[in-house]
Amino acid sequence: MADEARTIRVEALTRVEGEGGLYVRLRGRDVEEVRLEIYEPPRLFEALLRGRSMEDVADIVARICGICPIAYQMSAVHAIERALGIAVPPEIRTLRRLLYCGEWIESHALHVHLLHAPDFLGYDSGLSLARDHREEVQRGLRLKKHGNALLEVLGGRAIHPINVAVGGFYRLPRREEIAALIPDFEWGLDAAVATTRWVAGFEFPEFSRDYDLVSLVHSDEYPMNEGYIASTDGLNLDVAQFEQEFQEQQVPHSTALHAVRAGTSRPYLVGPLARVGLNFDKLSPTARRLIDELSIDWPCGNPYQSIIARGLELVHAFEEALTILRAYRQTSTCRVKFQHRAGTGHAATEAPRGLLYHRYEIDDAGLVVSAKIVPPTSQNQRQIEDDLRSLVPVVEAADDQRLAEQCERLVRSYDPCISCSTHFLKVKVDRV
Repeated sequence: MADEARTIRVEALTRVEGEGGLYVRLRGRDVEEVRLEIYEPPRLFEALLRGRSMEDVADIVARICGICPIAYQMSAVHAIERALGIAVPPEIRTLRRLLYCGEWIESHALHVHLLHAPDFLGYDSGLSLARDHREEVQRGLRLKKHGNALLEVLGGRAIHPINVAVGGFYRLPRREEIAALIPDFEWGLDAAVATTRWVAGFEFPEFSRDYDLVSLVHSDEYPMNEGYIASTDGLNLDVAQFEQEFQEQQVPHSTALHAVRAGTSRPYLVGPLARVGLNFDKLSPTARRLIDELSIDWPCGNPYQSIIARGLELVHAFEEALTILRAYRQTSTCRVKFQHRAGTGHAATEAPRGLLYHRYEIDDAGLVVSAKIVPPTSQNQRQIEDDLRSLVPVVEAADDQRLAEQCERLVRSYDPCISCSTHFLKVKVDRV
């Protein structure tokens, strides 16, 4: 019946990090309400940082996420260094990019092979996928292992690294430690190319959006640690102006804030799809050749094809990492000396899931007066809800289970980090 009410609930979204829920209510073919109900308790890291030494910040914020701790550490130390007027030497900057490559590798390899690929191949988990696609799953696990190995060598350990410091690193790796990684990374580059070709052959739903893509852009390199904020609608913004252009809003159904364009409440998209769309000409040579081979137009508005963007970034991360590994020469400078002073610093880096913004106010004793952290999943929440409003009418005729599966599949395209966003997912569809 045209006015039939319908509610779909999925109590726990699978193959994402963290906990939350989705509520969808329909009346006939009309979508009456879509809510990402993020119910994971907020962890209040910004408040926990107040009064702590600025040198403790990197270790504390690393605990926000076990998958992308480097992103939080890098954004934090960059912001604090700007507050103190610290400029690190080129060799430290290069090693920070190398560390970021390791995080992109382990995060993208996990998501592509075990979390997202099952959706395209008709499996409910990475374990069931492994029964029929053993070689691909083993490849993904090995790629992730090599990313973790790099984090261990340069970061001190793979989970919540401890070697990142304001001004540089606490210690630099020995030449032999770096050299030992090169053979595995040579294999990894070839494996990343094979991965990208594999996922590009998936069958993608015909669903495209006119996204406002937002990411860092850099004149000389693919953005990781530095750059200015750009968008497809012409934004060109210094990172320190982030809070003038983007605002966080509290919504009743979520413990995570929603980020929108200031003054308009418009959603926007961050993440691999945005990065590749705005920076494809800065990808590594092998990744650029793959773009030509795969014949996908960038910017791309199909959220499901974000898996291809992650594949391209996986290739880029391995190729850039190899370049740095082969050229590495240990120096005597691992950390810049500095003096405490009062100041405020802003920074944004590109976490695997998208733009991550930090702001810190430091007093003259080196203590944190205030902190602000805007995670990528928090920024994408409003856009996910907007995508679902467009998707649900297209698959509305499906039975409740099928509709719930389609909603989950779309959300997984974003690779949401729900725990990061609580500073989601249950799916519930309500046909009134």
